[in-house]
Amino acid sequence: MKQLRTAVLFLLLPFLTSSYSSSPAEAIESLPEKAPVPKRDLLLTTENGVKIYNGGFGSGLAFDGQYFYALTDRGPNIDGAESNDKIFPKPDFTPQVARLSLEGEGFKLDKVILLQDETGKNLTGIPNPSDLGGTGEKAYDLSGKQIAPDLKGIDPEGIAVAKDGSFWVADEYGPHLIHFDANGKAIEWLNPFGSGVGGKKLPEVYKHRRPNRGMEGLTLTPNQNYLVGIMQSPLLNPNKDVQKTATVCRILFYDLTTGKFREYLYPLEGTGTAVSEIAAITDTTFLVLERDGKTPGADKDVTKKIYKIDISGATDVFDPGPNGRLVDGKTLEQLTQEEKAAAGIKPVAKEEVFDITSIPNYLHDKPEGLVILDANTLAIVNDDDFGIVSKKGVVQEKKMPYLDNKLDENIVYFVKLPKGLF
Repeated sequence: MKQLRTAVLFLLLPFLTSSYSSSPAEAIESLPEKAPVPKRDLLLTTENGVKIYNGGFGSGLAFDGQYFYALTDRGPNIDGAESNDKIFPKPDFTPQVARLSLEGEGFKLDKVILLQDETGKNLTGIPNPSDLGGTGEKAYDLSGKQIAPDLKGIDPEGIAVAKDGSFWVADEYGPHLIHFDANGKAIEWLNPFGSGVGGKKLPEVYKHRRPNRGMEGLTLTPNQNYLVGIMQSPLLNPNKDVQKTATVCRILFYDLTTGKFREYLYPLEGTGTAVSEIAAITDTTFLVLERDGKTPGADKDVTKKIYKIDISGATDVFDPGPNGRLVDGKTLEQLTQEEKAAAGIKPVAKEEVFDITSIPNYLHDKPEGLVILDANTLAIVNDDDFGIVSKKGVVQEKKMPYLDNKLDENIVYFVKLPKGLF
């Protein structure tokens, strides 16, 4: 634990000393309660007068000791009037990362990194073809013209920054797991279909990810040996019949040295919640953000919680087969808790450490990014959906009850935990 505390302090020192004071402890204490993420240029104004800004920096959050990195998802989009229709007001939007520095009570936008493929071409957020990560959605622009699928389209949801300045992004289409250089150009690209870059694949079982519930959280272990991704929801493995009962999400460990995988099971609180983020504490302990889709101030029984998990006593369930490990012919998603226990399969240990709704008048429906600053301090950011929602297939402003019905926005909250993580 002493080594961990030293590592965390070393990570924080450049940021804390340059931004606040000569004392890291004093710097942590001087953090603001919250800081909005600055929006960029106006992307467009719809025919009904809704202004869409280049914000959306809240699907993932990382910190390299000096800068915060806030990730967009696939871009502005709303549900269409028909099931599985998706409207993209700006189809050529490039998923991107905002590199932010904290100055006083707010963030300064230091740099925007556009995500590109291996040739340097800007990526889009348009869904993939049906057999290569497609979600079943039909994409349309605002005029009603259908948009062709994009083989390299991504819907980013998790980000992890390496010591060399490069970074990894996980998405919920393929799922795709992509390594970018510091300028945003793809270096390596893994998915279950083998259509990426570098010749490596994700395990085949991830083809069964639930549409738009792919790899939602991403982190690097402190030793930088493992990239760790967590799925938002249980896989539809072997088919969608398990959606009503399955309550385990898969955590995938990718050994960056050997290319080998390990896999563990994270137990959800029920079928009504999903995972939004994972953040490494040590090489075996992590924080997981689990939430529902409800809006504070509008819905009852809202759940947005952070749990500490430990993989030390959990079972590595990795199997390279098309459905992963099977027990008596059943997939892990089909097994009951009793059947998993009888087969000797133990999920990760789990304990609640923080209730996000305990933040006074917490505004948001989608907390999605999480960073550990020290043993007692976290940074949490929300996805604001670019400030838009759908009303019968028409773009409307996304207004929040606890924000005096103003537009939702990306806000980083700096919170103190009631109990130290280490």
